[in-house]
Amino acid sequence: MLEQNQYTEDNIRSLDWKEHIRMRPGMYIGKLGDGSSPDDGIYILLKEVIDNSIDEFVMGTGKTIEVTVKDKTVSVRDYGRGIPLGKVVDVVSKMNTGGKYDSKAFKKSVGLNGVGTKAVNALSSYFRVESVRDNQIKAAEFSAGELTAEEELAETSKRKGTKVSFLADDTIFKNYKYRNEYIVKMLKNYCYLNTGLTIIFNGEKYYSEEGLKDLLGETINEDDRIYPIIHLKDDDIEVAITHSKTQYSEEYYSFVNGQNTTQGGTHLGAFREAIVRTVKEFYNKNFEAADIRKSIVSAISVKVEEPVFESQTKTKLGSTDMGPNQPTVRTFVNDFIKTKLDNFLHRNPDVAEALLKKILQAERERKELSGIRKLARDRAKKASLHNRKLRDCRVHLTDAKNPRSLESTLFITEGDSASGSITKSRDVNTQAVFSLRGKPLNSYGMSKKIVYENEEFNLLQAALDIEEDMENLRYNNIVIATDADVDGMHIRLLLITFFLQFFPELIKENHLYILQTPLFRVRNKKETIYCYSDEERRNAIDKLKGKPEITRFKGLGEISPDEFQHFIGQDIRLDPVLMDKATSVETLLEFYMGKNTPDRQEFIINNLKVELDVVDK
Repeated sequence: MLEQNQYTEDNIRSLDWKEHIRMRPGMYIGKLGDGSSPDDGIYILLKEVIDNSIDEFVMGTGKTIEVTVKDKTVSVRDYGRGIPLGKVVDVVSKMNTGGKYDSKAFKKSVGLNGVGTKAVNALSSYFRVESVRDNQIKAAEFSAGELTAEEELAETSKRKGTKVSFLADDTIFKNYKYRNEYIVKMLKNYCYLNTGLTIIFNGEKYYSEEGLKDLLGETINEDDRIYPIIHLKDDDIEVAITHSKTQYSEEYYSFVNGQNTTQGGTHLGAFREAIVRTVKEFYNKNFEAADIRKSIVSAISVKVEEPVFESQTKTKLGSTDMGPNQPTVRTFVNDFIKTKLDNFLHRNPDVAEALLKKILQAERERKELSGIRKLARDRAKKASLHNRKLRDCRVHLTDAKNPRSLESTLFITEGDSASGSITKSRDVNTQAVFSLRGKPLNSYGMSKKIVYENEEFNLLQAALDIEEDMENLRYNNIVIATDADVDGMHIRLLLITFFLQFFPELIKENHLYILQTPLFRVRNKKETIYCYSDEERRNAIDKLKGKPEITRFKGLGEISPDEFQHFIGQDIRLDPVLMDKATSVETLLEFYMGKNTPDRQEFIINNLKVELDVVDK
C-alpha cells in the first residue's frame, strides 16, 4: 500500500518579503527580460526609484534629478526632503512602510503600495540608500534585500535629498544590459509630465516647458502635421492633438499620475470617445469614428486619486472614477474635451477647416476600400481555417481580459524548415509563429489598398489584429526571424518597410524586434558554445582549446529544434528596431527604399563591411 502524502504544519512555509519578491519577481515588476524591451524588469527597477524622486518634485521640493548608469550600476539622486533619518532602513526593507500611505501627502502619487524600492532592493545584488536632512546623513547597504552595512548618523555639508544606487542581480536578470534609448525616452516623458523639472542623465540635461505639446512636437515633424498641435490643459488633465499627413492609423501616448500607461485604460478610452463626440457636434455631421480618428497623433495625461491599475507595472488604468466622491473618468474627460476642444475649433477656423478636409478624405478612402476590405476579411477567415500560416499561442485563449500579455511574442519567419524548427521548439503558451511564403512585396509608396489585396500582408495584419485599432494588437513582441544572409536581410528590410509605411507606431512603441541567432557552433565532447560573432567564435576556440568542432550555420533551417529552443528561450537575443524621433517616416522610407541609389549604396558599403567580414570567415 502506497504511503499517503502527509499535510501537516511542517508543510506550511512562510516566505519573508525579500524571499517572496525574489521567488516571484513577475508579480512585482512584470517580465524579467534582458533589457532589449522597454518594459523589461531592469527598466521597471529604475522607474520605481525615479518615481519616488518625481513625487518629491510634485510635492514642491527638488527641481533636479540626477541619473547615472555605468557598468550596470544605476544611481538616482534627488534634492527633495530626504527620507526621515530614523526610517531609512525600514523604508527600503519593510513591507507596508512608507510615506505614501498618508493620502494627504501623496493623493495623486504614482505608487501607493509602498513596494517599489523594496522590490529593487530584493532584486539587486548591491543596493545602497543615502538620505540627507538637517545637515546629517544616514546610509545603509544591502545585498538581495539583506542588510550588509548600516552607517552611523553623521554630519554632512551635502544638499538635502535622497540617493539610491543599485546593481540588478544577474542571477535573476540574465545577460542584461541597459539601452540608453529606452532610458532617455522614459526620462523625457517624466520631463513632459512635470514641466520645470530638470533630469540629468549621464551628464545630458532634459527639460520641458510645454509638456505634452513638446512630446508631440518631437514625435511628429512639423511638415507632417495637418494643422498645428492643439494643446489643452486644466486641473488634473492635459491633452495634445494633431493629425498626420502620411500616417494611416491612430497613435496615442497616455499617462496617469506620471505613469506611461502603454496599454491605455479607462482614460484613453474616454479620450477617444470624447474626440469623436465633440467633432461630430462641432460640424453637426454624423461622421464615422474611424474617419475622425484616422491618422490622429495625440497624448493625454490625467491625475487620479488613488488610481487602480491592472498590473503591478501600471501599464493600464482600471479606475472608473477620478477618486473618492469624484466624477467618473469618462465624464471628467468628456466634459473637458467637449468644452475645450469645441472652444478651440471655434476660435481657430483654419484648424477646423484643415481637420474637416482630413475627415472627408478619410471618408472617401474608407468607402473606396470597403469592398476590398470585405473580400480580404473573408480570405483571412478562410486562410485561418485551411492553412497553417499562423501557429498561435495559448495565452490568447486563457487570458481574455488581457489578450496582449507582456510575454506574448509572434515570430515572423520565412520557409518551411525555419518555421518548422521554431514551431517545434517554441513555448506554446506565449510564442506564436507566422510563416511567410517567399519574399514580401516592396510596399514603399503604395496605398493602404495593397495591404488588403496582397495575401501575405492581409493575413499578417489579420494575425496581429491591427486593422481596426492598434489597441487590439495581439502580441506585445513582434520578432522578425530570418536568415543572416543577403536574402534574409532583404526580407527584414521589406517587412520593416511594411510596418513603417502602414503601422509606424508598432516601431515607435517598441514592439518590433530582430531575432539574433548564432552564426557558429563551437564544441568538443564536454561543452558546446554558440557564437553570434567572429569575436565570440575566437573566444570559444580559446576556451575549449585543442581542435574543437566548428559549424557555420548558413540558415535557420539548419538549426535543429533541440538547439533552437536555446535561442528563443531564456537566452533569447533580440535587437529592437528603433526609430529616431527626429527623422520622419517618409524620410526613412525614401532613403532606404526610394530612388537615391548612390547614397544608399555608399551607406551599405560603409555599414556592412564588418558583418560581411564575419560571414566570409
